[in-house]
Amino acid sequence: MRKLIIGVGAAAMVAALATAAYAGTATGTLNVTLTITATCTVRNTPTLAFGSVGLLTSNTDAQTDIAVQCTNTTPYDVALGQGANGSSVTTRQMLGTGGSPSSVNYSLYRDAARTQNWGESIGTDVVHAIGNGSDQNTTVYGRVPTQTSVKPDTYTDTVAITVTY
Repeated sequence: MRKLIIGVGAAAMVAALATAAYAGTATGTLNVTLTITATCTVRNTPTLAFGSVGLLTSNTDAQTDIAVQCTNTTPYDVALGQGANGSSVTTRQMLGTGGSPSSVNYSLYRDAARTQNWGESIGTDVVHAIGNGSDQNTTVYGRVPTQTSVKPDTYTDTVAITVTY
C-alpha cells in the first residue's frame, strides 16, 4: 500500500511541475488570403450536325449549345471564327472529305430567326453575357442555304470559339 501512495504522490508532483512551467500567454493573428481572378473556360466542344440530306432545295437548319463557365460577375463575349475553310465570318464553307474538293456554304447565327450573323467583332456580332460561376449555355443556330451542284460526300469544317473576358 505504501508503494501506491508514493506512486500517486509522484504523479501529482509531475502534474504540478507541468502546470507551473506555463508562465503566461501570448497572442497573435493568422492572416488568411485568397485572390479570385476573373476567368472563363469553354466547357464543351459541341458539334453542329446538319444530318443527312439529298438535294439542298430548301434551307437545312440545326442548332447546338456552347457551355461557358466564368467567375461570378465576369462579363464575357463569345466569338465564332470564320472556320478553317471560309473566307470570312459571313462566308463559311464545309469541304468534302472525298477525293476532289467540293464545298457547301453555311452560316452561323446568334438568334433562332437566323437573322443575326455570329462573328468575331466585340460589340457587333458576338454574344455578350455575365458569368455566374456555373456553366451557361449559348445556342448556336446554323443554316445550310439552298444550293445546287453539290456532290454526295461528307462535308466538315472547324470553327474556333473564342471567349474574351
